[in-house]
Amino acid sequence: MNFYKENKTPDTPEIIFNKTNGEILIEGRSIPENSNTFYTPFIDELKKYSQSPMEKTTVSFRLDYFNTSSSKSILEILRILKSITISGKQVEINWFYDEHDEEIEESGADFSSIVQMPFNSKMIPAN
Repeated sequence: MNFYKENKTPDTPEIIFNKTNGEILIEGRSIPENSNTFYTPFIDELKKYSQSPMEKTTVSFRLDYFNTSSSKSILEILRILKSITISGKQVEINWFYDEHDEEIEESGADFSSIVQMPFNSKMIPAN
């Protein structure tokens, strides 16, 4: 399977993972009742991919909001991505946040610091 997709719901983000070009998008709200149940299939796919990744993997986080249990899953995702860099491949992480959302902006900086990977912090201007 070269493509993984979870559709967005009011409580879960859309996840699009194209393994043929190494692009991942995680977008929306992440407040699932059980974060492990929601994220485990994607994390399993990412672990398999990390065994033989593309030369460059690009990940875009466009989260409006996430709860504490989701942050644990996000951290697990980032640790897998870190392992890809340790294997000598390139990982680019784009962390998008709304212009007036300091909480999401700061969360990106915190995650970047925890996993010791640079993030491209990208502000989305208010309409």
